[in-house]
Amino acid sequence: MRRREFLSWLGGTATLWPLSGPAQTPSKRPLIGLLTPGSKTTSGRFYDGFLRGMRERGYLEGRDYRYEERYADGNLARLPALAEELVRLRPDVIVAGTSAAALAAKKITSSIPIVGSNMTDPVGMGLATSESRPGANVTGTVIRLTGLTGKQLETGLDLIPGVTKAGVLVNPDNPSNRIQRSELESSAARVGVRLIIVELRAAAEIGPAFQTLMRDRAHIVLVLSDAMLLAARRQVAAFALAARLPTVFYLREHVEAGGLVSYGIDISANYHRAAYYVDRILKGEKPADLPIEFLPKLQLVINLATAKALGLTVPPTLLARADEVIE
Repeated sequence: MRRREFLSWLGGTATLWPLSGPAQTPSKRPLIGLLTPGSKTTSGRFYDGFLRGMRERGYLEGRDYRYEERYADGNLARLPALAEELVRLRPDVIVAGTSAAALAAKKITSSIPIVGSNMTDPVGMGLATSESRPGANVTGTVIRLTGLTGKQLETGLDLIPGVTKAGVLVNPDNPSNRIQRSELESSAARVGVRLIIVELRAAAEIGPAFQTLMRDRAHIVLVLSDAMLLAARRQVAAFALAARLPTVFYLREHVEAGGLVSYGIDISANYHRAAYYVDRILKGEKPADLPIEFLPKLQLVINLATAKALGLTVPPTLLARADEVIE
């Protein structure tokens, strides 16, 4: 074969050669959007779990995909506008940080795949037909199981036996909080605990909320899972300590920030798992066919330094059950 003929043949067949790994040509790099109620400043390490998961699957940001982020900074009212911004960019996939973010995105698009991370009740909220076969454009992971909020109340009762009044911090704008609140009310009624519900929508309301709980003589405070409260977790811990009120949380990050005890999941693990779903979708699978998952590991975390500051002795039985003790 002559040299000119060989070069012509080589140019015509080179596009048939497979590329190694998932790398895309620059013009074909998929766009992935992140929509979350939280703040990049206070919650960046959770979202980094997704980027780490993508790297583990061979995807590098900039080389293999483009990435657009939208943060509501704890203000759920901003989610619809942020979702609209993302949808206008025509991403290949949207990773939604919570049920509220997934709902905001789904109201705008029924065609762009949405991977919900840390959803509460995707079926009850209309995000999916069932968890085994979602049936629409939303799949991902859930943050809770039925009965888990009641288990947090039980943890508080194990910590301080004889509790008859428990304060509850609730963000009424958060659809997940409405579900958690309903479950908590049922659990409290069964064990004879009166709940003092305090609603708050912004970090500026945390101090007054604890003043209300002090005035109503709450024995313990349960803080429901919410992006605004998570972003303000240091404030929550500081006000709780000043009010000398023991606190029970769903997320361990609250305890790392000075809260007393948490029982729930590691949300960074759910963001890490979101990369699995994105990878499957980019390879051609449909979210309608990818089952929604609950990651099985639950963690009990106790902050002994906070217990000491409150003058509490943590029962040995509770310490023995703890997955981690912060001293």
